[in-house]
Amino acid sequence: MPNKNPKKPRLFKLVRLSDVSGVSGTGVIAEGVRFHDGQVVMSWFGQFHTLEIAPNINDVKKIHGHGGKTKIVWYNDGK
Repeated sequence: MPNKNPKKPRLFKLVRLSDVSGVSGTGVIAEGVRFHDGQVVMSWFGQFHTLEIAPNINDVKKIHGHGGKTKIVWYNDGK
């Protein structure tokens, strides 16, 4: 049975305050979307234009957060 009240996709950007790896730089380094089921897809800026799929936003924070040096900034409220 289809979900009659699905969550809308929620757009975000990754903002890096300090580049610990020396690869992605600082500022806005990627943009992404979190889908109704929690899965996340990100498109990276810079020299290496790649797509990344993650099971949830918490994994993105754990992998790319670098101890608070990268922030997730939401574009919309997802309602």
